[in-house]
Amino acid sequence: MATNISAVSEIAGFIGGCLVDSETGLMLASEGGGKIDLEAASALNTQVVKAKLAAMNSLKLSDKIEDILITLGKQYHLIRPLASNPTVFVYVALDRASANLGLARIKLRDVEATLSL
Repeated sequence: MATNISAVSEIAGFIGGCLVDSETGLMLASEGGGKIDLEAASALNTQVVKAKLAAMNSLKLSDKIEDILITLGKQYHLIRPLASNPTVFVYVALDRASANLGLARIKLRDVEATLSL
């Protein structure tokens, strides 16, 4: 089992990140955080993932979530389910002023590929 998400801290604008079990909302690993309560973010972002899956089901979309982007005035929040285990996702919060969204998505994809549960 590989749950080391420390490489997310290398993403420009990094604030905090965690690995989350979306069935329980429990955080499996975390890095950084600062002013963000990562325990609460884990549980709350689980609701975001479940809502998107329910919407996809209602729309009869036969697809999977690659990532979910939430753009705030000062931050980007990225949620990326693991390809190897879609019930687990990586969440990262970035400072919008110093983050590069394209590069952040690439780095998060690379981190996700190293994880296994």
